Amino acid sequence: MAAKGKTVSVKTRLDPAHDATAELARVLGSQTFRQVERLKRFLNFVVTEATSGRGDQLKEYVIGVQVFDKEPSFDPRADPIVRVQARRLRARLVRYYRDEGHEDPLVIEMPKGGYSPVFKPRALAADQTRSISATLMAHNSVAVGQIADLTPGRDLGYFCDGLRQEIIHALTACGGLRVLAWRPDDGTEEKPAPSAALLVTGSVRKSATVLRISVHISSGSSGSYFASESRDCASDDMLTAQETMAQLVVSKLEPELIGRGDGRRGAKPADNLAARKLYLQGRYHLNQRTEEGLQKAMEFFEHSLLEDPHYAEAHSGLSDAYGLLGNYGVLGPADVWTKAASLAAAAVMLDGNSAEARTTLAHVKAVQDWDWLGAEREFQLAIGLAPGYATAHHWYAMSCLVPLGRFDEALQEVLLAQSLDPVSSIIARDLAVVHMYRRDLESALEQCDHTIELNPHFSPAYWTLGLIQELRGDLDEATAAIHRAISLSPNSPRMQGALARALALDGKRDQALNIVRKLEELSKQRYVSPFDFACIRFVLKQEDLGFKWLNRAYRDRCFEMIALRFDPRFDVVRSDKRLETIARQMGLK
Repeated sequence: MAAKGKTVSVKTRLDPAHDATAELARVLGSQTFRQVERLKRFLNFVVTEATSGRGDQLKEYVIGVQVFDKEPSFDPRADPIVRVQARRLRARLVRYYRDEGHEDPLVIEMPKGGYSPVFKPRALAADQTRSISATLMAHNSVAVGQIADLTPGRDLGYFCDGLRQEIIHALTACGGLRVLAWRPDDGTEEKPAPSAALLVTGSVRKSATVLRISVHISSGSSGSYFASESRDCASDDMLTAQETMAQLVVSKLEPELIGRGDGRRGAKPADNLAARKLYLQGRYHLNQRTEEGLQKAMEFFEHSLLEDPHYAEAHSGLSDAYGLLGNYGVLGPADVWTKAASLAAAAVMLDGNSAEARTTLAHVKAVQDWDWLGAEREFQLAIGLAPGYATAHHWYAMSCLVPLGRFDEALQEVLLAQSLDPVSSIIARDLAVVHMYRRDLESALEQCDHTIELNPHFSPAYWTLGLIQELRGDLDEATAAIHRAISLSPNSPRMQGALARALALDGKRDQALNIVRKLEELSKQRYVSPFDFACIRFVLKQEDLGFKWLNRAYRDRCFEMIALRFDPRFDVVRSDKRLETIARQMGLK
C-alpha cells in the first residue's frame, strides 16, 4: 500500500475499481459537471493526455489551442483563459468529491501551478472541511463538553458546571436538534461524544472582577474547529453571564440548523388554512422572478386576502409582488410604490411580530425611500424575530448592505440565506452578483454555473452570466448567455437592453442602436426602465445622453440605482462628477 499522502502515478498499476478512465466517466456524467461543457472538455483532455503518458506536455498554450479553440497565435501571457478555467475546474472537482463523489474509490486532482492531473485512492485523498450545517446534517446532534476552570485558584468549578447546564438548557429548547446526554470525564483528557456531530466546549478565566468566558464549537469526528467566541462579563452577575453565553452558542447553531424550519418565533400562524395555502402559492411564484410569475404571485396574494383580509403575511406578499414588478421593470414606479408602501405598513400594523412583514417594510425603506438606517433597523428586527427566514438575510444583503459597500457582511448574509434556502434560484444568483460587485469574477462565474445547474430555466442567471462574461472580456460568451436569457424571457425589455449593451461593447453599434429604437417604440406601450437606456448610451460613449436617462432613473427610483457606486456597468463613467452627485443625493456617500 502506498504511504499516506503519496500521489499515485498514472503509470502505477491500479485496481480496476481505481481506474482513472472509469473515474473520469463518473465525473463527466455527474450532476456537478452537467452543464459546464468547457470544463468537461478541459478535464477530459488533461486526463486523457496524462493517462496516455503525455502529462509533461500539458502546457498552457497546448490547452488553449486544443481545448479552447484558440488560434496558433494564442499568447497565454495576454489571454488568461486557461488559468481562469483551471481555477474553475479545481473548484468544481472539490465540489464533486465533497458531494456526489464522496464515496468514489479514486480522486482526480489538478495541483495548483500545473495542468497535469494526479490520481489518489480515496483513502489517501485529503479530507474536505465541512461547514457547521454540513456536519449537523450528518447526525443532527450536539454534545456539550467540559467548560474548563482556568482561574488561578481553580475556584469557579461551580460556575463552569452552571454554564454547561445553561447551554444544555438553551440548546434543548431548539427544535430539530438532538442534545446528547453526556457527561465529560473529570480528568484532563476528555473524549468527544462518539455519536455527536458537534461538540461545544469552553473555558473561564478571571482578572479582578471580570470573567473572560470562551466557547468553542468543533467537529465531533475530526476535532476541527468551526467557531469560537469570547466575552467579558462582570463576576458579580454570574447568572446573566451564563445566560448570555448560552444564547451565544444557540445563535451560532440556530441559522445553520434550527432555521431550516420557518423559524418564525413571533409571527402568529394563519387561522384560515385556505388563506395560508394561497399565500404559499404566491410565494412560490414570486420566487420565479419572471414577469409571468410575479403577476401570478400578485393574484394568489389577492385571493389570500379575500379569504382573510387581516392576514399580515398576505399583505406582505402582495407588497413584495408590487415592489418586484417595479424592480424588474414590468410596471412603472408610479404604478407600484404607493401600493407597496401602504401594504407593507398594513402588514406591520396587523402583526408587528411577523418577520415577513418587517422584512417587507425594510425592503420598501431601502429600495423606495433610500432610508438606509431605517431599513437596516427593520432588517435586524426581522432577523431577530425569525433567524431562519431566508428572505430577511437575502434582502438585507442585497438592498441594504451592498448599496452601503459592506460587501463582507453582504456575502455572509447571502451565504446564510442560501444555507437556509438552498434551492432558491434568486438567492443563488444574487450570491454571484455579490461576488461580481467584489470583483471576484471567478467566484461569480462559478456561482452562476451553480445557479444554472440548480435551475436551467432561470433567465436572471443567464443575464448575470452575460454581465460577468462582459467584465472578463469574453463577449462571445456574454452574447450567448444573454440570447439564452431572452429565449427564456422573450417579453423582458431588460434582457433586450442587456443584449444591446453587449453588442455595443463588441463594436456592433448599428445592431445595438436598432435594439434601442425598438425599446423606445416599446416604451410607448409599456414601461421600459430608463436605467437600461442609460447603460447602453454610456457604452456608446454618449455620456450626456446617458446621464439624461440616469437622472430619469433617479427620479423614477429604479431598483438598480441602489448599487450605483459599485455596478460595473458604470465603470466607464466612474470618474464623472455627475455620477457622484447622484450617489450623494441617494444618501450613498
